[in-house]
Amino acid sequence: MASILIVDDAAFMRMMIKDILTKNGYTVIGEAENGLKAVEKYKELNPDLVIMDITMPEMDGIQAVKQIKSLNSAAKIIMCSAMGQQAMVIESIQAGARDFIVKPFQAERVIEAVKKVVG
Repeated sequence: MASILIVDDAAFMRMMIKDILTKNGYTVIGEAENGLKAVEKYKELNPDLVIMDITMPEMDGIQAVKQIKSLNSAAKIIMCSAMGQQAMVIESIQAGARDFIVKPFQAERVIEAVKKVVG
């Protein structure tokens, strides 16, 4: 099963995603609360997949995607966004994200996106 890094500035959201993933047999190998930490953790852990929030302090998810993709062009990233952030979702896909999930999360959609991206 894929190793996953979860990035969200809200600890509650990270916990929700982690819960969905672990219940479905995935391994969460790390968490980060902003884009800067996400890039550091990516270098350190080399996860199979990153689930990344868009709106975060210090460095947003789109900038973090660009940095991670510059480190590894094959990096697999799924973006998370709240409703009404369509422009940002499009920008994150252009930056290299493979898919996106919308908050509030539905477990089936999270797992569907993960399966689509990591197989």
